[in-house]
Amino acid sequence: MDYVDYYSTLGVDKSASQEDIKKAYRKLAKKYHPDLNGKNKGAEEKFKSINEAYQVLGDADKRGKYDDMGKEAHIGSDFDPSNAGFGNNVRYERSEAEDNDFSDFFNMFFGGNRDFSSQGFRQERNAAKYSVDGEDIDAEINITPKEGFNGAEKKISLKDGRNDRTITFRIPVGIMSGEKVKLSGQGNPGRNGGRNGDLYLTVILKNTAQFEIDGMNLSTNLDIMPWDAALGAEAKVATLEGRILVKIPVGVQTGSKIRVPNKGYKDKKGNFGDLYINLRIVNPTVISSEMKELYGKLKQAAAR
Repeated sequence: MDYVDYYSTLGVDKSASQEDIKKAYRKLAKKYHPDLNGKNKGAEEKFKSINEAYQVLGDADKRGKYDDMGKEAHIGSDFDPSNAGFGNNVRYERSEAEDNDFSDFFNMFFGGNRDFSSQGFRQERNAAKYSVDGEDIDAEINITPKEGFNGAEKKISLKDGRNDRTITFRIPVGIMSGEKVKLSGQGNPGRNGGRNGDLYLTVILKNTAQFEIDGMNLSTNLDIMPWDAALGAEAKVATLEGRILVKIPVGVQTGSKIRVPNKGYKDKKGNFGDLYINLRIVNPTVISSEMKELYGKLKQAAAR
């Protein structure tokens, strides 16, 4: 009996993760699916091989058994079952009840838990033998720092064939930019009874007019009057948790920054970043005659 290289069939390395194996299977199954290839016998046979490989590698227990026997196997030569833990007198005789699309190699080592003599099972197997799982969908969603900080309910619209569908989901509290939200079963639909794919949304934290985000740190702008910059003052500043009172030091300049610890963004573990307040000195939009007089005196005093 020839040893079947299931890894080669799916085009993956032996160190591939279960997720990589699933993705490779879905890609190949879609390419060679009989419904998409007409009466192409070669495509149908290729699909059967792909399906068989995934039956083994897609199951962690079967994959472990297959990997163990593979240590003694030689590709392209007869495979000795005794090296896989079977006795030297083992024989495999194909019966009419085992009229299936799997190879003798599969039926020998992985078909034991299947009741091929059951008419009901044969009918179920034949109905599903050309099933293909739907592909996963990757997309991005933009959220504000406040939505990520507090968590938020969001809606997205997807085209499903000719129809649009709306999905409502929640943004987890403390999600970081670049992390993904998985919506199970919301990807592309499966074919012929295959499971739907999943939807993976990569979250992007976007800057707003009020806050800019850098990792877990936030920055915001605060406009102050010249006299507050010169004499010092107190001002209220917005944070993601509400407004706080901040002390402005004496003699600050435009571009100066005030750091407020632990008032930035927070992650899922409850760790906080810092808030940086950018100070901008601005002049009043309306200047009274009294203010003009005081500005004149200030100018004279500065020139001395």
